[in-house]
Amino acid sequence: MDVLTELLARYSPSGREGRAVASFVRCAERLGFRGAVDAAGNGIARRGRGRPRTVFLGHIDTVEGPLPVVRRRGRVHGRGSVDAKGALAAALVAGARFAGPGSFEVIAAVQEETDSRGARHLLRRRDVDSVIAGEPSHWDGITIGYRGDLRVVAHFRGMRSHLSSPRPTTADLALGWAASARSVEGDPGPSPFRSLTGKVAAIRAGGSGDREWADVTLDLRLPPGRSARSVLAALPRGPSGSTIEVVACIDPIDLERTNPVARALEAGIRSEGGRPTFWRKTGTSDLNLVVPVWHVPGAAYGPGDPHLDHSARESVGERELRRSVAVLEHAVEALSGRPPSASGP
Repeated sequence: MDVLTELLARYSPSGREGRAVASFVRCAERLGFRGAVDAAGNGIARRGRGRPRTVFLGHIDTVEGPLPVVRRRGRVHGRGSVDAKGALAAALVAGARFAGPGSFEVIAAVQEETDSRGARHLLRRRDVDSVIAGEPSHWDGITIGYRGDLRVVAHFRGMRSHLSSPRPTTADLALGWAASARSVEGDPGPSPFRSLTGKVAAIRAGGSGDREWADVTLDLRLPPGRSARSVLAALPRGPSGSTIEVVACIDPIDLERTNPVARALEAGIRSEGGRPTFWRKTGTSDLNLVVPVWHVPGAAYGPGDPHLDHSARESVGERELRRSVAVLEHAVEALSGRPPSASGP
């Protein structure tokens, strides 16, 4: 648990991850990894050399809102304990005894909670053979699907008029556009994962002199079969002078539960006496970005209850962490082509 508490001690909301990345590298080097920081600010920890190369792609950033770091009654509390420093800590401990063949790499990516800048920097790589994304799903859960994300900011500019005038204000135009844009959602699918849903994430308005402005942020979550670019093309145009800025454009991903990474994790869970559960989540992760570009098998895995992430109750059980370490140790050995060891974590 010391690795996790050390990572949690460095508060790291998106864009301010530097101290936490430095802490991650120090922890990795103590555990026998070769540590480094890349040009995007991602923390990199490597063991072994050559192929096959298994990458554990976690993220070191968190949402805003520091929480006290406390170990109490068998649980570790703190911002990021679930999403997703618990997964990073488990991967580091699991990889501490990795001896090949091939190599194992743990990445603490930056800005996953905002624009996935860290993961986007990694897309140019072509030396990865399999990827596990570090996201919470309980120690016995494996995530094989995420919806996509299209996030846009529509900018409106206009001239001020008296509020008693029949002419709509610029804020009226922005709100009207947002309501019209949400019509692309269509009818609900058979499940939340299979549905296109949207929310107005923010609206700001103001003015100076006889000019006024309004900006509305719309976030659309996309089911399999609906690409981000096709949904973007379906959005209505705004009035003359308005512009639409794309903030996030990430396609959904839906992987087979029989792909090698999912099967390796499933075997690891069974080896610890668990019954694997496969998840398809309504959110989005860095897995959506890297699997289609790297053309590798993948799945997401990590300790913690995903219903606690981004909340003031964020915490993870110590027993669950230990079990996750054992599962990851088993899975990484299997992906390296080495028969899994019978030893514990």
